[in-house]
Formats: sequence, structure tokens, C-alpha cells
Amino acid sequence: QMDVHGRIREVLAETIREELAPEHQQLSTEDLIKALRQRGIIDDVMKELKFVTDVKEKERTSSPKPSTHFVDREPPVLEKTNIDPTRRYLYLQVLGGKAFLEHLQEPEPLPGQICSTFTLCLHFRNQRFRSKPVPCACEPDFHDGFLLEVHKDSLGDGSKMVDATTMLSICDPVHMVLIKTDTFGETTLIASYFLEWRSVLAAENGVTNVAVELLGVGTESKVSVGVLNIRLEMYPQLNRTLSPEVTNTQFALEHQKTAEKERLFLVYAKQWWREYLQIRPTHNIRLVKIFAQDENGVNHPVCSYIRPLRAGRLLDTPRQAARFVSVLGYERAPVIGGGGGKQEQWCTLLAFLCRNKGDCEDHSNLLCSLLLGFGLEAFVCVGTKAKGVPHTWVMTCGTDGTITFWESLTGHRYIHKPINPADPPLVEQPKPLYPYRTIGCVFNHQKFFGNCQPSDAVEVCVFDLHDESKWKPMSGEAIKSVCPPGSTSSVPPCPPLCASTVDAAVASNEIELQLRILVAEHRKDLGLSTIWDDHLSYLLSPALAAYELERTTSISAGNEEFQDAVRRAVPEGHTFKGFPIHFVYRNARRAFATCLRSPFCEEIICCRGDQVRLAVRVRVFPYPESACAVWIMFACKYRSVL
Repeated sequence: QMDVHGRIREVLAETIREELAPEHQQLSTEDLIKALRQRGIIDDVMKELKFVTDVKEKERTSSPKPSTHFVDREPPVLEKTNIDPTRRYLYLQVLGGKAFLEHLQEPEPLPGQICSTFTLCLHFRNQRFRSKPVPCACEPDFHDGFLLEVHKDSLGDGSKMVDATTMLSICDPVHMVLIKTDTFGETTLIASYFLEWRSVLAAENGVTNVAVELLGVGTESKVSVGVLNIRLEMYPQLNRTLSPEVTNTQFALEHQKTAEKERLFLVYAKQWWREYLQIRPTHNIRLVKIFAQDENGVNHPVCSYIRPLRAGRLLDTPRQAARFVSVLGYERAPVIGGGGGKQEQWCTLLAFLCRNKGDCEDHSNLLCSLLLGFGLEAFVCVGTKAKGVPHTWVMTCGTDGTITFWESLTGHRYIHKPINPADPPLVEQPKPLYPYRTIGCVFNHQKFFGNCQPSDAVEVCVFDLHDESKWKPMSGEAIKSVCPPGSTSSVPPCPPLCASTVDAAVASNEIELQLRILVAEHRKDLGLSTIWDDHLSYLLSPALAAYELERTTSISAGNEEFQDAVRRAVPEGHTFKGFPIHFVYRNARRAFATCLRSPFCEEIICCRGDQVRLAVRVRVFPYPESACAVWIMFACKYRSVL
């Protein structure tokens, strides 16, 4: 805002000229600060140095957004809270990138032209930050500073100022995720990196510059994507810095300790697997997953991907959490080349949330973590669905023994009642409604069970997890040794969920306007005119709200009023047709193309007849992060001419 660095440099140059000319004396820090203070720069800086947090509450109360299409294009107001001088902060500056060779050929974007962008997301000790998007280039122009609080009350650190030695024991890395957003708004995960920030504790003047080489993800986890220049600074300055030997010894010890725990767990897991195979030779084809690779191609025990996660005030019920997880996009991990093999990639939570889409394992891990946070006994199940396709879903065990399956991609819930193969043929058996065929193992953050029942078909499975003849458990102690809170795990802690930044009314209006234009153009190509009925469009709102409520709570309500209102709006002798459809993205053109593939919807959009009136209503339901459920309803009324 003020170009602080530039102004300070000018003043210092001036001071040095004035003060040093007469008798070449040494200037101390105090003299320089005095010079800055005399010119009022320090006061300006202290006024400007404010920690920026987004105010959503104030906005809601002070300026109600107009419900028309005319939206003020002003950025959200940023509330400022002063830095607390009794706290330690790590000031992390990203000063540009270089060698992003994939973008070597990219032309300079013209002013106003939409281009692909890079965004950097950070997570450190329960704090999350996001850089401003910068155009993709070989040397992307990142210039962002993030003020990370090393001390958090919520983490039980108390409020005293920490010294360098105490900070050396804080082994949380800064997790950085680089996301690319293309011109259509599609996101791709480019890199995920854990920055060891404690090198700054041994740096002279408490400032260090690091060149971070980012490696690709998945199949490209050994290939360099680019280099970021990062500057780290402790604030306020440390009175006493540590020697590099001390920090390096600490890193080596931590690494050694983690490696030893992981080695011991691997030895135990091999032993457990041998015993499991000795129960029945056919067990070797069951889907018993003990380790999984993250986006950087590193193997971790599956239990370490789950942590009880509380959503604060962002989600109120377990079913709402299931709805939230289901509206995050689904995308299988990308594979280069054919062969039909499934590339396995269990993303860390930050990478999944920033990209806003992931595979079924990412969805199941997040849903299981949220349900555990809501106090339920939840497990991730690994098995197959129809045609033997590997799949994961979530299971909760009620205190009364009720087993409920939760499909993380759709939010559907199924009650499981096992079929007893020993029953006589006349006994009525329950018909399973769920799509799952076989199950190999279930796990959460503390437990792991391998299925050792004679058949691994889900419909005959009995989920009595305490019965070791049906489920072979892993030692809780062994799991605790490699999964937090019992250990420093190599999987990072869960980032907190962020509130949605989407303004529902504005987004709904924008999509609706775009759809009206698309429909009018499409009808014009067919030689048809388009007349919109605004009243009928408005009457479609209650239906869309009822559909979303039903998806979240499984209860449908308000249908009678909607039907009554439509009957009143459609005169005698006219026909009404309506078609609702649901999306999890906000791209109007893509949604319209999908709608036209449905014969019902195409019939409405291309409706011919007497006194044709068209209606469209869009309702965007924002969820945490930038997840959205988008409901669209097209409708028409026309005089029936037989």
C-alpha cells in the first residue's frame, strides 16, 4: 500500500548522507530508527501494519446486497486487527518464482484478458492463507507476505513470548500448495510442499532467504515444476539466535525418530499381514489397504489420513457435513497415457480443499474425519462396487448396533442389515439398496480391522468389530505410534475449514442472467422467439429450496404450496412443464450444455406452441471452502393446441 521498503530506503540513504559526511562516524540502529521516527515513517507503518481478516458479519448487517442483477463490484471490506507485540510471528514473503518451464511458451497476457493463474495456499498451525492469483508464466510474479502466528492460544501455548529454543521444538511445517486455475475455472494441483521454517532460528539478523524447489504430484512426483524464492523473518526479532549445528541436530533427531517409528510399524504390518494370510489363502485378493500414497508419492499408514475434524460453526449436523463433502467435485487422479490402471493418490486435506475436488478416497477421509468430529464412531470402508471397481465409503456404528453406510460422493445413507446365508429359503431376506459388493477392511484414526469372514460380500457381512473371528484387529499401540496425537506423523495436521467466500444471491443472479442469454440465443438459432415470465420464474424458488433441504436432511417439505402456486399461475387450458437439475460447479455454459443433453429439458428450452412463456430460476447454496450446490430449474407454460 505505502511502498514501505522504498520510503525507508530513501530516508536511510538521506540520513547516511547527512550524518556520515562530517566525521565518518558509525551509525547505530538507534540513530537510524530515530531518523525514521523524526520523519514520521515509523508511525505511518505502525498505523498501516494491521493484520487483515475478512469481515463477513459486518458486511451482512451493514450493506444488504441488492436482489437485482446490478451488483456493486467492490471488493469485500477488510477488517484490520493490530499485531500483538507480545506474540512471535513468522513473516513469510514469497518473492516471485522461476523455472516454471511448462509455461515457457505462454504469451504475455493482454490487459483485461482472462488467463490461467497460479494461487499459493498455506497452512500453518491452524491458520490458513491464500496468495493473490498471478498469471501463469515461466517466472510467475508472486509478491505476497503472510504473517504466521507461531504462538496460538488455541494450541495451548499460553501467552508468554517464546524464545528460540522453545520454537525449535515446534515441529509443524508450513504446508504450501500450488494450484493452477485455467480460463474456465478448472483447478489443477501443481505442487504440495512442506517448508521447514525453523532454519530462520539460526539465521543472522533473524532473516533468511530460501529457494524452494517444488516437485510435481502423483506420477510426476520426482519432476521439478519450478522454484519459489521465499524470505523468512522472525517478528519481533530474536534476542539470541541458535547456532546452525543446534538446529541441524534437532532436525536430524526428529527425522531419525520418525523414521524409526515408521520402520517398526512396517515390521509390525508385515507380521500382521502374514498372520492374516494364514487364516485363509484367498485373503490375498481382498482389498486390505494398510498403506497409501499421498500426492507427493510418499507412503503413509492409512490411519494417519483420518483426524477428528471439527467444523466450528460452519456445519451444524453430520448430514450437513455429508452434503458438504458430496458437493466437493469428484475427479479421479490424473494418469498420463492409457492402460486403464487407476493412479492411486490420497491427497492431504489441504490439497483436496484448495483444489476443491478429489477422488473417492479424499471424500471418504474428509467425511469420516468430520463424522468423528461430530462424536460418531465412524470408519472408512475399503472394498468394491459393481463390476469389481475399487471404492471407499464411510460407515458409522450406532450404540444400538445399527450400521449405516454413507456414500461420500452423493451424501446418500443406507442402513445395513446382513443376510443370513444359513436361513431356510422361505425366510424373507432384506434387499440391499447400497451399491457396494465386497469389503476388505475398515479403519479410522485409532483402529484398523481386516475382514476375515468366510465371504467378503458386503450383504452377508456382520459388522461386529469386537469379534476377532470376523475382523482381525491391528494393535492400537502400533497405530498410535505412527498416527497423531501419539507421535509426530509425517502427514500434516488438519487445516481448519474456511467459510464460503461465495455470495449466494450474486452468484445465483449471474448464472441466471447467463442462462437467459444462452436460451434466447439457442431458440433464435431454431427460429423461435423467447418471452420470459418473471413471475413464474420467481415461483420456482420454493421448489429449489425444498430439493436442497431434502438432499441435506432426507425430509421433503413445502411441495403443496409450490404446486398450488403453479396451478394459480398457469391459466385454464395451458400446460406447465418444469425440469430441475443439480450441479456442483458455477459455469453456466457447461451447465447449459449438460441440460440440453436431457430430452426433458431440451423439450422445455425448444418449446413450440401458442403463447409460450419461459422461466428459469437458479439457486446457489454455498458450503464451506468454495463448495457450492447449484440448483437450476427450467420451466415453460403454453396453450395446449390439439
